[in-house]
Amino acid sequence: MKRLALIGLSLTALVVMATDALAAAAEGAAAAEVLKWRVISSSFALAIAAAAGAIGQSMSISSALDGTARNPGAGGDLRVSMIIGLALIESLALYVFVIAAILLFVQPIT
Repeated sequence: MKRLALIGLSLTALVVMATDALAAAAEGAAAAEVLKWRVISSSFALAIAAAAGAIGQSMSISSALDGTARNPGAGGDLRVSMIIGLALIESLALYVFVIAAILLFVQPIT
């Protein structure tokens, strides 16, 4: 599972960094072409982050429910830990959204 998370993180980083690489490669191209690639790469980054976040949240909820089923007395502690974990997972998806917005709206230095 750690390997899958590392691969997902690597793909997300590659997609985010591909924006600048494609923009640099299209130096002589029109600004619309650069914007098109920025939108495409930002969309892929958001999709990957949303999918990875959803998988992480589903695994977290599943583990918390399994723990509660095994030991009902620890349900309150597990619930608090699960909510904190879900908030952290969701914040990662929001960070990707902020980075994608920055990539879309910041003009490249020419």
